[in-house]
Amino acid sequence: MKDLLLITPPFTQLNTPYPGTAYLKGFLKTKGISTFQMDLGIEVILKLFTKDVFSELFDYAYENDTIVTENGQRIYSLRHEYLKPLDEVIKFLQGKNNTFARQICTLNFLPQASRFEQLDDLEYAFGLMGMQDKAKHLATLYLEDLSDFIIECIDSNFGFSRYAERLGQSANAFEELYKELHKDPTRIDEITLEILEQRIQETQPKLIGLSVPFPGNLYSAFRCAQYIKAKYPEIKITMGGGFPNTELRSLTDTRVFEFFDFITLDDGELPVELLYKYLSDDSQELKRTFLLENNVVTYKNNCTTPDYKQAQVGTPDYSDLLLDQYISVIEIANPMHSLWSDGRWNKLTMAHGCYWGKCTFCDISLDYIKIYEPVAAKLLVDRMEELIAQTGEYGFHFVDEAAPPALMKALALEIIKRDLVVTWWTNIRFEKNFTKDLCLLLKASGCIAISGGLEVASDRLLKLIDKGVTVQQVAQVTRNLTEANIMVHSYLMYGYPTQTEQETVDSLEMVRQLFEIGILQSGFWHQFALTTHSPIGKNPQDYGVTPHYNTITFANNDVDFSDSTGIDHTKFSYGLKKSLFNFMHGIGFELPLQDWFDFNIPNTTIPPHFIEDCLQNEGLFNTKPTSKIVWLGQKPLIEEQSKTKKGRTFHHLLMTFHTKTEAITISLNKDHGDWLLEQLDVLMPHNEKLPTFSLLKKDFETHFEDFELFWYSKPIVKLRAAGLLAI
Repeated sequence: MKDLLLITPPFTQLNTPYPGTAYLKGFLKTKGISTFQMDLGIEVILKLFTKDVFSELFDYAYENDTIVTENGQRIYSLRHEYLKPLDEVIKFLQGKNNTFARQICTLNFLPQASRFEQLDDLEYAFGLMGMQDKAKHLATLYLEDLSDFIIECIDSNFGFSRYAERLGQSANAFEELYKELHKDPTRIDEITLEILEQRIQETQPKLIGLSVPFPGNLYSAFRCAQYIKAKYPEIKITMGGGFPNTELRSLTDTRVFEFFDFITLDDGELPVELLYKYLSDDSQELKRTFLLENNVVTYKNNCTTPDYKQAQVGTPDYSDLLLDQYISVIEIANPMHSLWSDGRWNKLTMAHGCYWGKCTFCDISLDYIKIYEPVAAKLLVDRMEELIAQTGEYGFHFVDEAAPPALMKALALEIIKRDLVVTWWTNIRFEKNFTKDLCLLLKASGCIAISGGLEVASDRLLKLIDKGVTVQQVAQVTRNLTEANIMVHSYLMYGYPTQTEQETVDSLEMVRQLFEIGILQSGFWHQFALTTHSPIGKNPQDYGVTPHYNTITFANNDVDFSDSTGIDHTKFSYGLKKSLFNFMHGIGFELPLQDWFDFNIPNTTIPPHFIEDCLQNEGLFNTKPTSKIVWLGQKPLIEEQSKTKKGRTFHHLLMTFHTKTEAITISLNKDHGDWLLEQLDVLMPHNEKLPTFSLLKKDFETHFEDFELFWYSKPIVKLRAAGLLAI
């Protein structure tokens, strides 16, 4: 028996579990509350995509005459070819049958329907990929063909990473979802409920918690809750996660509580602990919890205990989850998207909330962003080591709103100090603190990729967004990251309030130049959406926006609006995305921007070398006195040399430093060389207290003169490129 059963309902990601239940399980373990967790989504996928079950789906579609399109007919006609390799393809995508890649890449091994029509277009992008990645892409297209068949013939709501998402998006009223839940369960529902039933029988929980991070989990969460209520009325059910935190803060519809007993908001640790006590020993304290009292939706927040600090919530616990059965897929030739969908990542957070917390389009009024609390670097790396021991995985995705550079620096130093070999990536703001040296440090610690919001590449709009960066800063930071061999992905926005067509075109030109120079490797355009919890949503009149509100009884987040410009920004969508796809693959830079659109656009006002010029305007002699100095390299090989000139003998040290790829030799006069050798021991990352630039200067100038002249001399500049960093 278990006290709690925590469930992530279908569907989130195929390649790695969403971390909500793992965070909660890790915390509840510190409280001695027994918990079992399951990712119901991956379990449904693994059951669905088997020869036996999919054979039943083919029969069902034929018997019910639901095969209507030419594509559906083709897949059905080739059903034996689709069924034959299905189990082996799944094993391959789970990393269990790597030699199968050669067979998959054989011409015409896998049957092909409409998803493969894009293959010729992508051949230039995938042709140079390794065989494993190419096979993953082909296997992904094969599964997407089968997914299309399910959508056409079995369940129109199906999707690999979302299910019935439309029912949860901007659902101001519960009515449509409520009606859907009173229809007969679909075949996907039946598989979901069969697995759920088995798990309830095994765990016999007192409380079931459904974690709903996205609209694409909402329908299935309600379907599961409906089943539990009907068959196990004695079991209480609660919902938490990103969707209710963002969308259900104005909930009033009592029918929701035909399915759930409780809905908790924001950080789940204390609310769930109190719910457990509430059900166990008649404690009446609750934290940020909706429930039904006297047939009225009531919000209870009568507990004065503060939320737990990040140091107290424990390490995420991934036990119970089927970690060796997740599926790595490669859907499209976007390098950042492949990070999302390919490989297993342990998910952690460097800091609760956002240290910036000012962007006007963001839900900064909500606690999960507003309350900023970093985790100490040593504790973070302790947790990383715990997760490595638990999962056997050395890859980490830090899921921060925006990881703070000071904490990233401390984290990197701690990883290097412990000689940990890990791979990690996260989301940042492209702010000036990401210097060249900091980027080199991050790379040395295992950072392979960074995503960040350039949003609208216009200084006027970046100021209106209150992003705290300029286009010039973004260019310099992306250059620093790229030169450190860290991949850069940028989130791009169009249709921001008061944005003109000229600014959209100019923004695209900025992005074109960033890709052409090679300092941006990946990107994604999305259209601005007005959310009720953002500064724009709270004060729309300040941004030239007229919201069109609906009566809210269920979900409340996205708001329809009119922009004072009257521009239909949607018309830019296809051209922006098509151009970006080409830029990511190194082509199309020479084309006029007009060629990407089927309507007239204004000529760009951005000079053709604007980004290039941004990268020139940077001071070279700008080490801050407070910068810590660290040496990431090895000890050099030393050769003492002397030279006599005009009766005077000069002694030099010839120092050869071996990096992973080359040998760097510098020559210093012996006194300076001896001082540097002594300092290199102090500057190693394992030292608890690294000296600052000003302390190093002070020590140098007790023996010699003019430290700046020494620091910016050719030998030291050469050494700085080999791992002598000011961070």
